[in-house]
Amino acid sequence: MISLKFPDGSARDFESGVTGRDVAASISKSLEKNAVAVVVDGAIRDLGEPIEDDGDIRIVKRTDPEALTLIRHDAAHVMAEAVQALYPDTQVTIGPVIENGFYYDFAREDSFTPEDLPVIEKKMAQIVASNHPFTVEVWSREKARKVFAEKGEHFKVELVDAIPEGEDVKIYHQGDWFDLCRGPHMDTTGRIGKGFKLLKIAGAYWRGDSNNPMLQRIYGTAWANEDDLKAYLHQLEEAEKRDHRRLGREMDLFHFQEEAPGAVFWHAKGWSLFQALIGYMRRRQQDWGYVEVNSPDMMERTLWEQSGHWEKFQENMYIAETPDDRVFCCKPMNCPGHVQIFKNGLKSYRDLPLRIAEFGKVHRYEPSGALHGLLRVRHFTQDDAHIFCTEDQITEECVKLNEQVLSIYRDFGFEDVRIKFSDRPEKRVGADEVWDKAEAALKRAVEAAGLSYELNPGEGAFYGPKLEYVLRDAIGRDWQCGTVQVDLNMPERLGAYYIGADGEKKVPVMIHRAMFGSLERFTGILVEHHAGHLPLWLSPVQAVVATIVSDANDYAQMVLERLKAAGLRAEADLRNEKINYKVREHSVAKVPVILVAGKREAEEGTVSVRRLGSQKQEVMSLEDAVAMIAAESVPPDAKPSGAAKAA
Repeated sequence: MISLKFPDGSARDFESGVTGRDVAASISKSLEKNAVAVVVDGAIRDLGEPIEDDGDIRIVKRTDPEALTLIRHDAAHVMAEAVQALYPDTQVTIGPVIENGFYYDFAREDSFTPEDLPVIEKKMAQIVASNHPFTVEVWSREKARKVFAEKGEHFKVELVDAIPEGEDVKIYHQGDWFDLCRGPHMDTTGRIGKGFKLLKIAGAYWRGDSNNPMLQRIYGTAWANEDDLKAYLHQLEEAEKRDHRRLGREMDLFHFQEEAPGAVFWHAKGWSLFQALIGYMRRRQQDWGYVEVNSPDMMERTLWEQSGHWEKFQENMYIAETPDDRVFCCKPMNCPGHVQIFKNGLKSYRDLPLRIAEFGKVHRYEPSGALHGLLRVRHFTQDDAHIFCTEDQITEECVKLNEQVLSIYRDFGFEDVRIKFSDRPEKRVGADEVWDKAEAALKRAVEAAGLSYELNPGEGAFYGPKLEYVLRDAIGRDWQCGTVQVDLNMPERLGAYYIGADGEKKVPVMIHRAMFGSLERFTGILVEHHAGHLPLWLSPVQAVVATIVSDANDYAQMVLERLKAAGLRAEADLRNEKINYKVREHSVAKVPVILVAGKREAEEGTVSVRRLGSQKQEVMSLEDAVAMIAAESVPPDAKPSGAAKAA
């Protein structure tokens, strides 16, 4: 007999070899009907898999969050079966679950086309409706190689060979079709339901290696029900409308080109927005007691060896050798440079905490296929800062940082912010006892701030644990932006110290902090969050004066001068075009306010005010219009009744 403990704390004895399905049936017929998998000691399993030992158990119903991964996994298998049924010459390779869906890579001589997707979807629906059971067999390695080789599935043979010795070779069947798979799966194909759709076709190298054959990848999405699917497809449509790359062109903010992959060519308007972000952060940091510095973009290899970057981060670094045989690296991070600034001149405990900030340009190699507009670049600017403090000061400093970063996100319209705690990664520097101390200190700080967090295991920086701030945007997407990291390793590796109250040398704690994170990425997120309709204080062009007739040109120039005198970023449009054309063009460019000036306005000293997204216009005196726009353009941190500044 074995003892199984349930989530409510109760335990029951069962015969060894009992299945999750049997356990569910022993509780109730309705649970057996709704069960799709079982979790034993934290690991999800097939309902039909025997349970041999004592442990904790939980039955997974189709409505539970874990079931969504199973739905997508099963949908990938059904898609592969559908493809091979329709196109028998196709080899299937791998088909994992990904965020919001799944994909499968196929080897086929002919190319798939977008027109094939609804055909494959229809076949998938038939397979789902057939409600075939998923069953699993364990084959010998020799049998698996032989069967797949005879079927012409050469990629599967290679996958069989890659399975470590001693690990089972599992084959999952669904009707007459089968595939190599670790599992688990739900009990039948019918459990997938109707909430799936195929999205697009892309190319992908076998095993991600450009030296290997090019395969065809079909992406799909799957959800628990059709309503969830519709909501996700609506989100995709909204995301396409908000795509910062398209809006960047329409708003004349930036561009990219092949000669500088992953690097931004900022246009005047985009640079104005970028500088507005820096100006905002600079003001906040000054209020919080930071000093701003600047460190070299390129430093010798020896420094990166001492910091640990050469060993742990080298594949992401740009490296250059000079004629005098010295090896230099473009900085991928600002922290080693800030340690050098801290080390310059003797520091005592009275100087701590010392808060150093830099808008530093960093350079990190990203694969070409990973680059994505402003959201994934190779050269970017961080609002980076490092706090050098004593161990006793960690909690207080991190509590302040939590307050500060959340106040910043509120100023930019992000109210829904989640925190992830990322602990030690497999690839790291420093002793475990140092990591224990750093992780404990960071957890105490979050708890002292009264904030909840979710664990993100193994995702810390190589030098210390971190908090990640995840913003949810206007259409429900999550973006990881700011980070706070406690580092007890790098200062010691680079020889930093201060003189303690006892007169002895002590190694400072180094808290790494970025709030926007990458300014390039944050700009892209902002543009998409606001669909290009940025808050007035951030807009590159806050107002345009557009004339109806040329007789009003002189008056329009005077209006423009008044706007600029009030500190506003404004332009005049005096072109010989119809006013509707001008309004439409500036609306596409997301100019928030258009002041229309005609002959009557010039005579009366008024302007007609049009707001972006509204068909209405309001006639106002020039003085009132300028005052109104100037008041609305004040940054939130500069308003007397604005966002409270965290101390």
